[in-house]
Amino acid sequence: MRSFFSWSGGKDSMLALHRSLDAGHDVRALLAMFDETGERSRSHALPPALMQAQAAALGIPLVMRQASWTTYESVFTEQLRAFAGEGITHGLFGDIDLQAHRDWEEKVCGAAGLQAVLPLWQEPRQGLVDELLALGYRARVVCVDALSLDAGFCGREFDSGFIADLPSQVDACGENGEFHTFVFDGPRFAHPVPHQVLAVHELKPTSPAPGHFFVAELR
Repeated sequence: MRSFFSWSGGKDSMLALHRSLDAGHDVRALLAMFDETGERSRSHALPPALMQAQAAALGIPLVMRQASWTTYESVFTEQLRAFAGEGITHGLFGDIDLQAHRDWEEKVCGAAGLQAVLPLWQEPRQGLVDELLALGYRARVVCVDALSLDAGFCGREFDSGFIADLPSQVDACGENGEFHTFVFDGPRFAHPVPHQVLAVHELKPTSPAPGHFFVAELR
C-alpha cells in the first residue's frame, strides 16, 4: 500500500501515521500545506525548517506546497494526482470524527484516483490521547483558540498535566480546533527534534480571516 500522509505535524497525525506503518502502509511522503508565503503551515502555523527536521527524524520525505485558502483544494488535488503518477494508491489522514473533513478528503482523493484512509476514525478521543502518551510520543502545544483557552496553555508540553488543566468544555484531543500541537519525539523518531519556544503571540480577528488565537513562535 504505497501511501502519502496529509501531515499537520501534530499528535493526531502522528498516531495515525504510527498505526498506518504498523498496518503495512509504505508511506512515501508527508504532504504539508503552507500559506502563500511559505513561512507557516496552514494547519498549525509551523515554520518549514521545523517540519523538515521533524520529517528527517521520522525518515519520511516532506512535500511542501503553498496555497491560499481559495486555491487550497486545487493545489492539494494537483499534488495528489502527482502522487498517483508516482504509483501512490492511498491517502492517509488523522481526522477523528469531523464528517465534513472526511467528506472533503474522500472527494480530493477520489479526484486523483486514490483511496482515503482514516486510521483514527470514530474512536473515543480520550482513548487516542492515552494511546499516544503510552507509546511515548511527546508534543508541544503551538496554537490555542482564545475562545477556549488562555495564553498560558500555549507553548506547554502536551502531557497529563496539560490535559488535567483543560477546562471541562475542552476535550483532550482538541478536535474542534481548541488547540494544535507539534510532535517532536517518540518511538518512530530517530532522535528528538530540537526546538525552542521564543514567544507567544496573540493573533486578533481580522477580516476576512476570523478567529482569535495565541500562537507559539518556535525555532
